[in-house]
Amino acid sequence: MELKVINDKGVASANLVASDEVFGRGYNEDLVHQLVTAYQANARAANSKQKSRCEIAKSTRKPFAQKGTGRARAGMASSPLWRGGGKIFPNTGEENYTQKVNRKMYRAGFAVILSKLVSENRLIVIDDLSVDAPKTKMLADKIKSFGLASDRVLIITDNLDENLYLSSRNLPNVLVLEAYQADPVSLVRYPNVVVTRAAVAKIEEMFA
Repeated sequence: MELKVINDKGVASANLVASDEVFGRGYNEDLVHQLVTAYQANARAANSKQKSRCEIAKSTRKPFAQKGTGRARAGMASSPLWRGGGKIFPNTGEENYTQKVNRKMYRAGFAVILSKLVSENRLIVIDDLSVDAPKTKMLADKIKSFGLASDRVLIITDNLDENLYLSSRNLPNVLVLEAYQADPVSLVRYPNVVVTRAAVAKIEEMFA
C-alpha cells in the first residue's frame, strides 16, 4: 500500500510504498483491547499494602462480656467487622498483575493499531523532522504547518534528535518517541501520529 508523505513544511511529497502486513490489516477490536489492557497491567506496581486483623495494633482482650449487654458478641477490637479493624482479604504489596502477551500477538496488535490510524487518516508520514535549535516555538510552528495546531500529537522518529526532544518538553500535548519506544497505549491515546520516513522503515523491520 502507499502512504501519503509530506515535508517539514506540510507540503505533499512523493508517496511511500509500505507493507500491507503492518499498515494494511483489518481492524480487530478484541485484539487491541487485550493488548492495551495487558500493557497497562504489566506497568502496574503493587504498592498498596493493607493490614490484616493480626497486624492491627489493638488489644486482644475481649471488649465486653459475652452475654448480658444486648450487643452482638465480639472477640477483639481488631475484627474486620469493627471500624479500625483489619481487612478480610488485604493487599499484601506483593501482588503480580502481569499478563503474558505472545510475540506474535503483540506484533499483530501493533500492526492493527497502525492500520487503523492509516484508514482514519490519523497517521502522517513526513520526510524528516528536526529543529535547528532547542526552541519550543520552532517545533510548535512545524506542527501547525501539518494542520495539527490544537490536537494532541505523537511524533515517532528513527533517531531521537536532542533539539527535537528538548523542544517538545514544554508542549504538554506533544510526545516524541523513537520507533523502538512506541507502545500500543500511546498509539491509541493520541488522536494524531506523525512518523518520519526512516521510522516507517524501522517499524516495518520490527513488525513485518
